[in-house]
Amino acid sequence: MAFQSPMNSGGVMHSSHIAEIQRGDRFEFGENWKRFLSTLDEGRIKEAEDSLIKMLGLDDLRGRTFLDVGSGSGIFSLAARRLGARVHSFDYDPQSVACTAELKRRHFSNDPEWMIEEGSILDLDYFRRLGKFDVVYSWGVLHHTGRMWQALENVSLAVSPGGKLFVAIYNDVGWRSVAWRGIKVTYNKVPRMLRTPVVLSVLIPGQIKAFLESVVKLKIGDFFKSWTQQYGKNRGMSRWHDAVDWIGGYPYEVATTQKLVDFYKTMGFDLVRVKTPDYKLGCNELVFTRVK
Repeated sequence: MAFQSPMNSGGVMHSSHIAEIQRGDRFEFGENWKRFLSTLDEGRIKEAEDSLIKMLGLDDLRGRTFLDVGSGSGIFSLAARRLGARVHSFDYDPQSVACTAELKRRHFSNDPEWMIEEGSILDLDYFRRLGKFDVVYSWGVLHHTGRMWQALENVSLAVSPGGKLFVAIYNDVGWRSVAWRGIKVTYNKVPRMLRTPVVLSVLIPGQIKAFLESVVKLKIGDFFKSWTQQYGKNRGMSRWHDAVDWIGGYPYEVATTQKLVDFYKTMGFDLVRVKTPDYKLGCNELVFTRVK
């Protein structure tokens, strides 16, 4: 699979990212998403579209501007563009930028209504230059910056008056969140050859339990479908690549829904929709409207 080169790559940022990876201080999100793109099909893209408009409470995004903060695989930038938005995507990880560029090449080659850059939400000068957008979207990203609350504040600056802010942040479940932070640190510190065994060692106990429950309920087929087919709760993402992202995803910070609501209320945002995760350690999804 050939990938386009990242656009507007900053040498200092690129070097910093490489150093963080080498120290084991950051998960290689982009490498994981590169592997995910080989599984991406029309069904997954449509699922991403459906999950996006359902949470935003809109029929489509025609006539709107859409900022994807931390575009990752690029699937939601693609979904927003297919729904009619003018899209601006950026990511700190150069391989994630390349993934997003690859999806643009496949589906909207040379489209001036979709811009892609390498950038950081923590670089306030860069972020302010982007301007204002009708929809600012950042799903499962800001808790991986190493400075989550600063990132949460920065991202609000790009929302137009009356615009929507859609963020998803890992739920804070106390000691369990602390324990998972240790697992994530371990994954990133061990040699590469041991990382897949780490993922399997974490996944297998839970999957054995789920399989046995499916046997008891005579729903074995549902268990296998959960791995071979996409469901709405996966937002079009692959179960395996989501698992690797979850187990390895570091830096890692958490917040309760109430803390996020209180935080954004002070900046003139009203909560319009919230979705809590089936799995308590997962992401709380919140959509806000800027009212002042």
